[in-house]
Amino acid sequence: MSGGITELKDSGILLQLAHRAMLELGLDIPLIFERCGVKDELLEDRNARTPHDAQNLFWQVLEDVSGDPDIGLHIAEKMPVYKGQVLQYLFLSSQTFGDGLTRALNYQRLLSDATLATFEMIDGEASIQISSSSMTVIDLRHLSEAVAYGLVKFFSYVTDGEFTLNRIHFSHSQRGDDSEHKRLYGCDVVFGQPDNRLFFNAEILEIPSLHAEPELLQLHEKLASEHVAKLERQDVVARVNRIIGEILETGQINLEQVAAKLEIKPRTLRTRLAEANTNFNQLLADFRCNLAKRLLANTSESIDEIVYLTGFSEPSTFYRAFKRWTDVTPIEYRNQKKRL
Repeated sequence: MSGGITELKDSGILLQLAHRAMLELGLDIPLIFERCGVKDELLEDRNARTPHDAQNLFWQVLEDVSGDPDIGLHIAEKMPVYKGQVLQYLFLSSQTFGDGLTRALNYQRLLSDATLATFEMIDGEASIQISSSSMTVIDLRHLSEAVAYGLVKFFSYVTDGEFTLNRIHFSHSQRGDDSEHKRLYGCDVVFGQPDNRLFFNAEILEIPSLHAEPELLQLHEKLASEHVAKLERQDVVARVNRIIGEILETGQINLEQVAAKLEIKPRTLRTRLAEANTNFNQLLADFRCNLAKRLLANTSESIDEIVYLTGFSEPSTFYRAFKRWTDVTPIEYRNQKKRL
């Protein structure tokens, strides 16, 4: 399907691990969450995905509130090791660290749509490049340093402490003293390089896993594939919603129009929406309902204007639909919200 992912997102697990670290550091979490627009429910939702571009605001607020110029390092230091997820199981059930790394890189989208780790051998030395496909987040210092240390800590865990770095490169410039970087990474740290990259001995790739189990490995790969397929189904829904928003004001909108925008056949779109346990009419109704509610509750737009913005041909049709969605009329809904 053309167009790629509508909005690059990260697994909510990352925010949940960062929350644990913020507790350890004694930071003012309510203030941080308020300034970042984060709701507490995210901490309980194991399937949550957060906008990747929000990383900019998140790390800026963390530095402002903590007053710590190395907050990325210190958050990563206090974060628990990433456990209990399918990527960990892939590593542990593979024969060697190198096998586990190769498999995990195939499914890294489970952690992030945007942060990309790539393995490469350079002059006989193993390396992992860390990059972002989001131009607004690229070279974000705190994020790069936190991700790098999170990987080091995870790799050390799955190799029972045998993983060590030779050196680490960062594309951002050095800010202040680098003693904290050397303390945590345990190696030379070089700034202002072409990319973010971890270097380690190739022999580490051959470290055997004490938990290698071929049958479990097949099960874990199947589970990882199912998780990725679920994300891809969610992508389809997100792209359809985006296109509905783009062309809704033009009036009548149908599946064929949306399929044309996505450059796929209508039958293919129907199938992919069915795989996501929904259909076009349901997505259109949900989009119209949510848009109408927002306009009624948060703006002073007239009902006639809301009828137009939600793509209805006449007020009577809009009134009937809204009453079916909410059991109240648009006027009653607006009045209810005003009293809150």
